[in-house]
Amino acid sequence: MKLSRPVSWFLLAFGVWSWFIWITFVKNLWKDGSGLAFDDAGDPTAYFWVHLLLAITSFLLGTAVGVIGFRGVRALRNRDA
Repeated sequence: MKLSRPVSWFLLAFGVWSWFIWITFVKNLWKDGSGLAFDDAGDPTAYFWVHLLLAITSFLLGTAVGVIGFRGVRALRNRDA
């Protein structure tokens, strides 16, 4: 399958954006002071585990999408050279 230049760049940008957003989210989750992520004893709550699982899933999907976009960009550069 051949990807167009705009689609390849969009997928690559989406992968990078996904990592940026979810790394920021995990940092904020880890420093949570509202009591949602950690209970009074400092143990992680269900909220923490669910959101950590969402972040890990998003890292994996963002990586997969970004790799597809990167391969598309690379293939277009090789074709144009």
